[in-house]
Amino acid sequence: MRLVYAGVLDLRTDEAYYWTWSKESALAFLDHPPGIAWLIRFGTAIFGDTSLGVRFGGIVAMLVTQLLLADIVRRVTQDARAVIFAVLLPEAALYYGLLMAKVAPDTAMIPCAVAMLWALVRLTESGNPRWWLAAGLFAGLALLSKFTAVLLLPAVAAFLLVPDWRRRWLLSPYPWAGALIAMIVFLPVLLWNAQHDWASFRFQFVRAVATHPFSFRTLGEFIGLQFGLVGFVLLPVVLSGVTLTAWRGYRTREPVAILLSTAVLVPFLYFLWKSLTLRVGDTWPMFLWPAGFAATAINLVMLPREGFSERLVRSTLHWARVAVVTGIAFVVVVFFYYVAAPWNLIGRTDPVGGEAGYEQVAARARAQLQKTGATWIATTDYRTYAMLRWHFRGEVPVVQINERGRFQGFADPGMGLIKDHPGLYVGREPDDRMPLWALVGAKREPLDRVQRVWRGTVMDTYALETLTGWTPELSPPPGSPLFRWRVLAARDGSGAISS
Repeated sequence: MRLVYAGVLDLRTDEAYYWTWSKESALAFLDHPPGIAWLIRFGTAIFGDTSLGVRFGGIVAMLVTQLLLADIVRRVTQDARAVIFAVLLPEAALYYGLLMAKVAPDTAMIPCAVAMLWALVRLTESGNPRWWLAAGLFAGLALLSKFTAVLLLPAVAAFLLVPDWRRRWLLSPYPWAGALIAMIVFLPVLLWNAQHDWASFRFQFVRAVATHPFSFRTLGEFIGLQFGLVGFVLLPVVLSGVTLTAWRGYRTREPVAILLSTAVLVPFLYFLWKSLTLRVGDTWPMFLWPAGFAATAINLVMLPREGFSERLVRSTLHWARVAVVTGIAFVVVVFFYYVAAPWNLIGRTDPVGGEAGYEQVAARARAQLQKTGATWIATTDYRTYAMLRWHFRGEVPVVQINERGRFQGFADPGMGLIKDHPGLYVGREPDDRMPLWALVGAKREPLDRVQRVWRGTVMDTYALETLTGWTPELSPPPGSPLFRWRVLAARDGSGAISS
């Protein structure tokens, strides 16, 4: 199902944006570290610039994650039924069972984060200090994929400090060597940021510390997303399993229970707190739930071993089975809805349909290029830029003329076809009336309007215009309005502020 989903559905805007990164040789990017670009390059090296090629890394990442979870549970429990649950629980969660085929930085981070936990489980099992080095390597790779991997640091600290072995490991060089390895692996991001005024860290810092008013809407969205992406039954099952694992781990100072439960609870509580004032992205918390799946599967075995009542043991097993069956059924229904059904039941808010239909915009743009003789395309938002680059595959240069801070270190898009040549502007309304047009001095002539439609619903309308007498500035100074990027905010009700 994941292979079919990956091959049939066209890319979403962020996926196309990350695909553009995979065509560059930059060490890092404004929005994220380079891990996702490398993962996409791996898939397209095998299957070419196709939807399956871009998404193939996500399918591999899901398989690797399941294998690591299975081995963690096997080593802790030596129970085949628990191992089966460890494999099936992510299949029953919509994000992992289906949507992990949709690549994002989280897709690259998740198997690396789980591999770090797996290395620490191997450390617990064997006592071999060299597993600290492996854990450091995987931690560095997780950070090389997304900065939120740092939220796993409290779990590692608790794993190191709470059990009775803390003096042994604090005096050992191996944990510190592992931390050094993580920093060395993360070095490309540090080097890129040092060369670009620490742009990535400032970009993420603004989003993390921006103050917004309290909102029940963003809190409700966060909770609703967790139920939808993890499972309406599975989410309570996992949270209860994690809570029991935390109680067991901190009461007995058991390292693996401490590690797994803290890896879930600390990031979850952080995102829950942030959701009181900020819209938490749908993929942001997804790195924490695999540890919850492992803790839940282990908990099914530990309850009877620790003498809990037979009624509680039966109830826990019953709800775990219900979660797997209903969750997989839900994943199958969603798969057929997007792959085979002809209806739009959600309207313009559909998370997939809301980013579909760009082939209609690209086709109209191609017709206008031929009609007007324009040799390049201009856009004013990164989503349109990314989708046009995806659909044109290098036929003509595509340039986002604003937010140039996003494209630091990118290769020349083809200035020979841009300088002193007419261009075609393609922009979502009302971006065609942005104040920045008064700054650039281009002569604009309206040509056409095109609607992006998905299953009979108009998602957006785009304006097409000719641009003459102007060449875009690809490297404006950081103080320029054409350089600044936008970050999510709720301060002005628009969802975006300049930073």
